[in-house]
Amino acid sequence: MSPRTEVPEDYAADAVPRCIPAGAYESSIPMPASKDGYKDSGEKKQNPVEAILKVANPGPLGLTAFAVTTFTLSMFNAGILPRSVEKVAVPLGYFYGGSVQLLAGLAEIFARNTFGATAFCSYGAFWIAFGYYVMEIVPSFDGPEKDNVHVATGLFLFTFTVFTTYMAIASTRTFRALTAVFVCLGLTFFFLTIGEWAESDGVKKTGGYFGIITSILAWYCSFGLVLLDTWKYEVIPLMFYKHRQE
Repeated sequence: MSPRTEVPEDYAADAVPRCIPAGAYESSIPMPASKDGYKDSGEKKQNPVEAILKVANPGPLGLTAFAVTTFTLSMFNAGILPRSVEKVAVPLGYFYGGSVQLLAGLAEIFARNTFGATAFCSYGAFWIAFGYYVMEIVPSFDGPEKDNVHVATGLFLFTFTVFTTYMAIASTRTFRALTAVFVCLGLTFFFLTIGEWAESDGVKKTGGYFGIITSILAWYCSFGLVLLDTWKYEVIPLMFYKHRQE
C-alpha cells in the first residue's frame, strides 16, 4: 500500500464538465478541461442540459473488460499458449471485451466524458468486429485470396494503431498510469500490424508481449480506480497529472 494520498483538488473540479450536478459522477478517465470548463471553448451554451441519471463510475469496469480480453488473446500472439485453443478468446471478445466495454462507453456518454466514451465504445466495437472478422470473414478467403489475409488483417489493425496513438496523446490530461496503458497498446497494435504485413511471426510475438504488458497495466488502473472510489483516497499510485491553470 502506498502512503495515503488524497485525490488532487483539481481532479473533481476540472476533470468533469460544469453541467454535471455536483456528486452525480466523478469520471475515472477525466475529460480535458480548461480553467472554466466549457466556458473557454468558444461554444455558447445558454441552457446546458444537466445530467439526470446518476451513474456509477464505469471506468474500472471498462478497463478490466479490456484487460481480460487483451491478456487472453495476447497469450496466443506471444506464442505462450498453443493456437489450437485460441478460440477461447472469441466469446470474451464478443461479450466482455466487446459488449461490456460498449456499456461502459454508453455510461461515459451519460456522464458527458468524451474521452472515456470514445475509448470504451471504440475498443468495445473493435473486439466485436475483430471476433466476427476472424470467425466469419477470414475463413471466406479462398484460393489466391488467401494470400491477402495478412494484408487485410494488417489494415484492420493499422486503423486502431492510428486511433490509439492520438488517444495516448489525449490521455496526458488524465493520469500517468493510464497514459502508460495507451502507449503500450499503441506499440501492441504497431507490432501486430507490421507482423501481419511482413508475415513475421517474430514481430507478431513482440506485439503479443506488449499486449500482455498492456493488459497488466489496464488491470492496475482498474484496481486503483476501484480502491479510489471505495476507499476515497489513492491507495496505489495512479499518478494524476496536475492540470495547468491558464
